[in-house]
Amino acid sequence: MSTSIILLCLVVIGAVAYVAARSRASALSGGRSAALHSRPAYYGSYAAIWAALPSLIVLCVWLAVSPGIISSSVRGAFPDDVKAQPAVQQDLAYSMVATIARGMNLLTSDEVSSLSGNPAGLQAKLSEKGVPLAGEPQPYMIDAAKTLNSESMTSRTIMTAIVLLISVAGAFYALRSVAPRFRARNRVERVMLWALLVASSTAILTTIGIVLSMLSEAARFFSVVPFVDFFFGTVWDPRFAGAGSSSFGQFGLIPLLLGTLYIGLVAMLVAVPVGLFAAIYMAEYASPKIRSIAKPLLEVLAGIPTIVYGFFALVTVGPFLRDFSSQISGLLTGNYTNFIQAQSVITAGIVMGIMLIPYVSSLSDDIITAVPRALRDGSLGLGATRSETIKKVVLPAALPGIVGALLMTASRAIGETMIVVLAAGVAARIQINPFEPMTTVTVKIVNQLTGDLEFTSPQTLVAFALGITLFCITLCLNIYALYIVRKYREQYE
Repeated sequence: MSTSIILLCLVVIGAVAYVAARSRASALSGGRSAALHSRPAYYGSYAAIWAALPSLIVLCVWLAVSPGIISSSVRGAFPDDVKAQPAVQQDLAYSMVATIARGMNLLTSDEVSSLSGNPAGLQAKLSEKGVPLAGEPQPYMIDAAKTLNSESMTSRTIMTAIVLLISVAGAFYALRSVAPRFRARNRVERVMLWALLVASSTAILTTIGIVLSMLSEAARFFSVVPFVDFFFGTVWDPRFAGAGSSSFGQFGLIPLLLGTLYIGLVAMLVAVPVGLFAAIYMAEYASPKIRSIAKPLLEVLAGIPTIVYGFFALVTVGPFLRDFSSQISGLLTGNYTNFIQAQSVITAGIVMGIMLIPYVSSLSDDIITAVPRALRDGSLGLGATRSETIKKVVLPAALPGIVGALLMTASRAIGETMIVVLAAGVAARIQINPFEPMTTVTVKIVNQLTGDLEFTSPQTLVAFALGITLFCITLCLNIYALYIVRKYREQYE
């Protein structure tokens, strides 16, 4: 039974338990709600919780633990020569076994029996079903795939029976607990309190889960590639085994990190002046009518998908800068050469800066308008002009908040992917010419995870090392920005 059907069964059992408990409470009270400690709906909710919650917990735990147990069992049946291989090779073998097992589920039992002794035929049949294999399966892989399917089916059958049994038992237990003076409301509210606590902790738990998943995979990468070579290497050349003298290539982070910071810097140089001036105008000079029109129109830019900005850079901004550089070169030297390439740091920076303008503008506008009106009135009352008031009073008061907003915007720029993929190229190199292409950490994460790859080789696992590095950079920026914004708010609240 599939997980979705099991969940549907739990919903049905919970609904039946709700109706039965509510009817039982009404019957025990003789139709007088005053005779009950809680309203009938609380009794029904109590029964529904007992019917659904324990079984859901068991279901989640089973789904989380059983794959590891089954994997360990299947790996334990591998031949001794396979067990003697490195962990990476064993992971590749198990991945192929899992692929074969998934393909066997698409075949009939007769087809599986007829192809068990024919690895080449099984490979061809699975390819017809849309499950291609990287190579011809070994006989032990076919047996392991059968074991994997058998144990998975057994595990799912036992899980289904236990989950449904717990759900029914919980419903009967709740029904037996229904009594006129039973404190159903207190029990339900306690459960809801814990549910609210879990919901409020979702962001923290999600962050912890993301960090742990990336750290576990990054640790596998650093077990193969030295820590120092990654963080201090100046060459990015992730070759596959057999390509050259090195079996793994070189995974230097420095070129990617410099490209990320360089493109982000150009983007901020474009976004900060335009966005900040727009915020000052809308907060201090624009009339309410103009502000009501200009602010939503400016913020429309934030709703445009980044891939659209990438297309804009690829077909408009990049060719324009290339042709413009050719014209300038022709006027100055008589030789029409393109010293600005269509894919370059400046192309990606300009377009990314346009994308970031509404972030800078909106955040800065909110911060400037939060400055107390008394400061403005006091400055104007002393004879200062409006521009002097903005420069000498408003902006200094809003400066901590504006700095925090700019740091948040910078973290958004560092994590951008699609614009850089289409506008900056994929050249991982160290250079300072903004008219040449460079690449970023996010682009290489995309490149390393593109295609039908297994997460076992250093060329794929490096994406997690890049991801945890980028996560740490943006997390530090966000923490510092929140600290500055909080400090600013404490001054006026």
